[in-house]
Amino acid sequence: MTDFRTLAQAAEAAMREVFPATPLLRNDYLSKRYDADIWLKREDLSPVRSYKIRGALNSMRKVLANNPDSNVFVCASAGNHAQGVAYMCRHFGVKGVIYMPVTTPQQKIMKTRTFGGDAVEIRLIGDYFDDTLAAAQAYCTEAGAHFLSPFDDPDVIEGQASVAVEIEKALGRAPDQIVLPVGGGGLSSGVYNYFGESTDYSLVEPLGGMSLSEALKAGRPMKLKRVDSFVDGAAVAQIGAKPFEILKNLPVNKVFAAPEDRICVTILDMLNVEGVVLEPAGALAIDVLADIRDQVRGKTVVCVASGGNFDFERLPEVKERAQRYSGVKKYFILRLPQRPGALKEFLNLLGPKDDIARFEYLKKSARNFGSVLIGIETDDASNFAGFFAKLDAAGFVYTDITNDDLLAQFLI
Repeated sequence: MTDFRTLAQAAEAAMREVFPATPLLRNDYLSKRYDADIWLKREDLSPVRSYKIRGALNSMRKVLANNPDSNVFVCASAGNHAQGVAYMCRHFGVKGVIYMPVTTPQQKIMKTRTFGGDAVEIRLIGDYFDDTLAAAQAYCTEAGAHFLSPFDDPDVIEGQASVAVEIEKALGRAPDQIVLPVGGGGLSSGVYNYFGESTDYSLVEPLGGMSLSEALKAGRPMKLKRVDSFVDGAAVAQIGAKPFEILKNLPVNKVFAAPEDRICVTILDMLNVEGVVLEPAGALAIDVLADIRDQVRGKTVVCVASGGNFDFERLPEVKERAQRYSGVKKYFILRLPQRPGALKEFLNLLGPKDDIARFEYLKKSARNFGSVLIGIETDDASNFAGFFAKLDAAGFVYTDITNDDLLAQFLI
């Protein structure tokens, strides 16, 4: 039986017929910040701007090698997997039927159509992914087509492991530590299976979708009751069964949670400082460096930047969440006296670096007090301590709602 390293190396060799190896680049900015030798594996620079092309390529080439008459491939995806499948359908000259939820942003539909051209048909079915997946699998049964799983497939895992092969070639060895994002587990299980015990691992999931962590605690894949969809490339309710078989002995303390709002800080930091565009899932491995600072110090560390399919229409939301997490933007409800001069008194309490970003009366009435929604930005989070002290001394009544998720959905 051929061992996994040999299979992964064969998969990596097959990649070279389609696209060059993605670069492994030392990042001076992160290396200095974390006192380590930090390298970024730039999967955002693949032809489809994510690593997903690898699993699609390897799975399809092996299906076609075993059954040359296979000519219809199907997937269910609203993002990077769809784009990787579309690209490879055009490359192999086969038909692709790609199922996407009706709610999929037009930008992702357009990119998938661009990569696939005339080789793919896109079907928009279902408001939720479970409905989309069921429709795709039903079609496979009816049409005798081949279903391409995004992560729960040995050939896909093998293809994603080509990332590890390229890292080893570029460094000349395994890194001291590798940091991997986790969604369904295809990439992390492939790299883990390839390097084995020759390196140390830090795996990171979005805080609102820790399916691997829950599976490790339970000893089997568990479906999360609720998933935060912000990190859409890694927001998976249940780790894949086959990836879990590979990862099941990983110590649970090797799996970290990245808060969604902090990921926004990392996205903006990489964009503004390094000019690197990362999607939320693509920023996971860099974001978690803040939590493992002591572990990486002095080591050669590779962070896999898994994707860069960022929709810039999301940038205002990302900036908003980053500012709130960093503490430089706050929202509160102010009880403002309904008398002349009250507003001026409030405004005089603002510091020279404080700026009103939102000011809205929540209701209008003839009462003695009115409720006002206030949003304030400043250049240093510590400025708010002094500002709130002034509010208290002046007798203003207010409620900080910055971290109240329920109110934020309606008001912010």
